[in-house]
Amino acid sequence: SSVGSTCYPWETVIKAAMRKYPNPMNPNVVGVDVLDRNLDTDGRLHSHRLLSTEWGLPGIVRAILGTGHTRTYVKEHSIVDPEEKKMELYSTNITLTNLVSVDERLVYRPHPDNPEVTVLTQEAIITVKGVSLSSYLEGMMALRMSANARKVLL
Repeated sequence: SSVGSTCYPWETVIKAAMRKYPNPMNPNVVGVDVLDRNLDTDGRLHSHRLLSTEWGLPGIVRAILGTGHTRTYVKEHSIVDPEEKKMELYSTNITLTNLVSVDERLVYRPHPDNPEVTVLTQEAIITVKGVSLSSYLEGMMALRMSANARKVLL
């Protein structure tokens, strides 16, 4: 779990987070499809998206994994609550699950003492299955995910 903050109001950060992909600063996300978007009875916006990502793993890692397939798909569910000023985003991969699973949760809220600052809490569980470089892959993916989460805050 990690916590970061940015000096922008919650509304500005949420707009940026919703438009985060695709963007030239994060070229590994190559496509975004909105599968469903609706308002619930409490006025919260629910979005279900499919992200197409390109890992860009080194050749040696692809050889150890036994696949040249580096395109993966991630399902993402976000809930934006304008009353509580809270956005939660959950994502998990739906391809290569026999090799790796990544479950991530991001929460954006205004700072309790300064509403002009937004606090991002990031949690991720990365599990690499049955390969000798599991700790390397877990560390590499955690660093990339953390860096990508921060890019929305620039």
